[in-house]
Amino acid sequence: MIALVPAATAAATQHLGIFEGHQEVGAVLHAGSAEYDATHNAYTISGSGENMWFGIDDFHFVWKKLSGDVALTADIAFVGAAGNAHRKAVLMIRQSLDGNSAAVDIAVHGNGLTALQFRDAAGADTHEVQSNISAPKTVKIEKRGDFFYAFVAGKDGKLVPAGAATKLALTGDFYIGIGVCAHDKDVVERAVFSNVSLQQLSPASGKRVLVSALETVPIASGDRQVEYAVAAHFEAPNWSPDGSFLVFNQDGTIRRLALGATEPTVIDTGAQIHCNNDHGISADGKWLAISDQSGEDKKSHVYVLPIGGGAPRQVSKNSPSYWHGWSPDGKTLAFTGERGGSFDIYSIPAAGGEERRLTSAAGFNDGPDFSPDGAYIYFNSERTGHMQIWRMKADGTGQEQVVSDESSDWFPHISPDGQWMVFLAYEKGVTGHPADKDVELRLMSLKDKKIHVLAKLFGGQGTINVPSWSPDSLKLAFVSYQWLPEESVAAK
Repeated sequence: MIALVPAATAAATQHLGIFEGHQEVGAVLHAGSAEYDATHNAYTISGSGENMWFGIDDFHFVWKKLSGDVALTADIAFVGAAGNAHRKAVLMIRQSLDGNSAAVDIAVHGNGLTALQFRDAAGADTHEVQSNISAPKTVKIEKRGDFFYAFVAGKDGKLVPAGAATKLALTGDFYIGIGVCAHDKDVVERAVFSNVSLQQLSPASGKRVLVSALETVPIASGDRQVEYAVAAHFEAPNWSPDGSFLVFNQDGTIRRLALGATEPTVIDTGAQIHCNNDHGISADGKWLAISDQSGEDKKSHVYVLPIGGGAPRQVSKNSPSYWHGWSPDGKTLAFTGERGGSFDIYSIPAAGGEERRLTSAAGFNDGPDFSPDGAYIYFNSERTGHMQIWRMKADGTGQEQVVSDESSDWFPHISPDGQWMVFLAYEKGVTGHPADKDVELRLMSLKDKKIHVLAKLFGGQGTINVPSWSPDSLKLAFVSYQWLPEESVAAK
């Protein structure tokens, strides 16, 4: 039998700077260590451990016991170029020193991958939101109430919101600190944490700043990737049919972000400079439908323009009209229109012509999107008393309820392979599709009708108003939001 290293108690005789103790967490074969250099405010941590993932963490942890709102910042550098690509140096907040504890950390990996990792209950699987900045020199984790936020240093060395956040309720005191995991049970790795700062935060006061994050998520794992984050308001991503770029709206413009790029470019939409979050790309990738209220009546109309930009052609005569879906053959658009105070689903030829009303049930009907075979239009309707997911044949006949639950469900989108449906779920009792709510992206298998939660996030309006599947049906794009104190966003 292999003897495990015991989890030592706090090292009272060793000076650990701002921390109280250090020890092994989880099952570790080789003892780690912690050394503090007061002159340079640096900690050299060695740690073994097989992993920090799934339901348990194995690593060496240097910690302090605290409560309330806190922020921990450090520069991180691994010692030695060799080692497992997934060795981790972390800033962590955890409920207990048990290996399976609920925990949140920002982890810098040996290969530069940087992610906010979280386990929301003891023994639960760990998930992550990956940053789009690799191997940042400086990282910060911030806890404000039940929300945890990650910050990373950009090319200029300034800390910026990573766009990664999660909500997790810790009770009473918790442990905050720094740690190292070798990602190899037979190896000990070392990392240096310098310029370490631990702050007890006062309640936020004054101005708050909105941070929007464009994320993608594989449906197989639920582990998310931030593609773009900025202190601004943007909404509603579409994924290009060739998989190479994403489209979203910001400040009345439509913007295009190539996957892997750091900044988006603006698509020329001519005189239409008040575009809203209802837009999308035709299946052949040649055309972009937008909804814009720049016209004389200042109400939303549907337009079509080349995907590369150009003068939009108005399609809808009546207003307000909000685009939501292209038919697979590109000949028909589905949209939501308000006519006489009633919101209903309409279709109209993409080339222009007369609109056709497809729903007439009492209550709000919204969010139409075609199935990939063009046979059905999926939509959301509150005809049963609260918003639920429905579908109908493309001509409006055969309307039937698809989802029946207590939550308020919006914006169904079918995967290109026809196997899955994603939709946005608000908590019971929420009316409309407001912003700034705890929401879930739920995934339904159309084969067996089973539903599971793909992601939990802070969002709502702007998250997935329009189709956002990758063309291979393996991923989704969406927008999450954070309201951060101005002092956090402006930190050096």
